[in-house]
Amino acid sequence: MTKKTLLLLTCLVVTLASAAQLKTIRYEPDDTDFTNPERGFYIPSGTRSSKFVPLDIRQLLQYRKQPQKLGSATYSVNVSLLYRGYELDDFVNKPLSADFLKNLQSDFDVVRKAGLKMILRFAYTNTTHGGDCTDEYKICPPYGDAPREVTFNHISQLKPLLKKNADVIAVLQEGFIGIWGENYFTDHWGDASTSELKIIADSSWAHRNQLLKALLDAMSDSRMVQVRTPQIKQRFVYGVAATVTSAPLNEKTIFTKKDAARVGFHNDCFLASEDDYGTFYDYGNSAGKRDTANKRLRNYFEADSRYVAVGGETCDDAYSPQNDCAPFGIAEQEMASMHYSYLNAAYNNQVNNDWDSLGCMKAIKQKLGYRLVLKKNVFPISVSQGGKLPVQINMANIGFAAPYNPRPVQLVLRNKQNGKTFTLLFNTSVKRWYTGNIRLKQSFSLPKGITAGQYELLLNLPDGYASLQNDPSYSIRLANTDVWEPATGYNKLLHVVEVK
Repeated sequence: MTKKTLLLLTCLVVTLASAAQLKTIRYEPDDTDFTNPERGFYIPSGTRSSKFVPLDIRQLLQYRKQPQKLGSATYSVNVSLLYRGYELDDFVNKPLSADFLKNLQSDFDVVRKAGLKMILRFAYTNTTHGGDCTDEYKICPPYGDAPREVTFNHISQLKPLLKKNADVIAVLQEGFIGIWGENYFTDHWGDASTSELKIIADSSWAHRNQLLKALLDAMSDSRMVQVRTPQIKQRFVYGVAATVTSAPLNEKTIFTKKDAARVGFHNDCFLASEDDYGTFYDYGNSAGKRDTANKRLRNYFEADSRYVAVGGETCDDAYSPQNDCAPFGIAEQEMASMHYSYLNAAYNNQVNNDWDSLGCMKAIKQKLGYRLVLKKNVFPISVSQGGKLPVQINMANIGFAAPYNPRPVQLVLRNKQNGKTFTLLFNTSVKRWYTGNIRLKQSFSLPKGITAGQYELLLNLPDGYASLQNDPSYSIRLANTDVWEPATGYNKLLHVVEVK
């Protein structure tokens, strides 16, 4: 026997021996609709500061515990998100009061106890009035939002609470400017309606950029601020002269343009018209006129939204059948291409009910945001104390978007005899778990203190904040049968490894 033949036989024996020590586990997908944090259909809620109505813990617990059907909806939804709008109607010309700030903190506390998270927005008025203005919607000035210096002072007052309670804020919407906080009909930030200048001047774009920067600074670095239109983000990232062809984020710039990577989108007229009632529109500047820019801004939105939080609501059923299910409509296609993580469960139910009756609501409920499915994993049958634990986990994200807030990905070893757990951390970022296949391959050093015995393997995706990491309401559930442990928030990997 030649040396070469002997070497080949030796390699073959080693390979077979190694393969014999590994086990492949295959998993069955779970097709049911269930609750997962920071995604899905949200429940809308709001209050005026002049007549503050606090959140009710009993009602919020009900939202969390069982599916909800709102108003004229023909469908029910599982809920992890609460939209909370605060209309600062009696603070338009003065600082926020200590009582309001105390009430706001109480709302945060209630949301935390209920196991929910907030989509948060502040505005000064939600009321419109007509008149002799030329605006196509017959919404006329004065609109009723606050002077700029008042708004900046309010953001300074809110900053400590926003940072303190970032754990239960899924995302902050820019708000503040204009009616409903939608950055359009405004007295102080450059009137974007057709009633006056017909464009937003450079000075107003600069003031808007200052406000967005103030909100980003007021929030935790781990949280995003959503803006109403893609052009708002372009002018923030590239300056007041930015064109509608400005470049979106990509894999490199999400790490170098940190503020840009924290600016997402809320489209509050999803599939309402060809340009979603002005969402994809060029509002001009001092050097350029208003203009249609539907295709270019849609292209920007589709590319940029891969990396940021996207949500909103439908607002009008006039754009039918385009806003319907396939094959006549493009609802699911639009949500997928623009990476939607959440939508309003209560508005507009004419649109949402069509999704139910036409057969795509089930898929939409499942796919809003992320939906993670285990495929095939490879684990060792046994490992030695002080040795390595090689793990290969194959998943797919079949949802419309990646998780938009950071959270750890943990491999948990649980002793079958005494229940003691050991936690190992994967080197990965869930924010990059885009739609498609996900592969986790890592060799772990066994933790010190682990004793010989049989250990279950579990995957844990808890909240990114220590304050919530032991609450299973905030842990991600995988879409597979027989894996979810509701008491712990762990996902069983259906394998036991022996530590020798």
